[in-house]
Amino acid sequence: MTTQTHPVDHELIQAATHIAGTRCRGDNHTMAAAARAHDGRIITAVNAYHFTGGPCAELVLIGAAAAQGAYRLDTIVAVGDRDRGVVPPCGRCRQVLLDYFPTLKVIVGEQDRVRTVLITDLLPDSYVWADHQLDAE
Repeated sequence: MTTQTHPVDHELIQAATHIAGTRCRGDNHTMAAAARAHDGRIITAVNAYHFTGGPCAELVLIGAAAAQGAYRLDTIVAVGDRDRGVVPPCGRCRQVLLDYFPTLKVIVGEQDRVRTVLITDLLPDSYVWADHQLDAE
C-alpha cells in the first residue's frame, strides 16, 4: 500500500499545541485535538481521562464540533501536553473517525517529519460501520 500525503495544516498543529499547553492540567486532561471544519473553522477539545476509560481528545472534538454545527471535518490532529508534540490517534479513535468522516485527513508524525494522510491509510482493510447498516424504511 502506498500512502499519499497531503499538505500539512500547520495552523491546526499550532491550535492543538496552544490548547495542550494552556488547557491540559494534571492527569485528567493530557491531550488536545484540533480539527478544521469543512467551512474553515478550527474546533478544539481536550480529552477527559477517567480510570474507567474516558474519551480521547479526538472523540470529545467530534461532540464539540457537532455542538457548534460543524458536521463535516476535513483534517484533525492530536497533540500531547508537556511538549510531547503530535500523537497519532489510538485504534478506537481511528475507527470512530473513519465511521464519522471517511474522507478525513489526519496529521501524524514527529517534530519536523509530520505528514497528513487519509484516515483510511491509518486503518487499512477496515470495517466501515455505515456499509453494514440495513436501509431504514
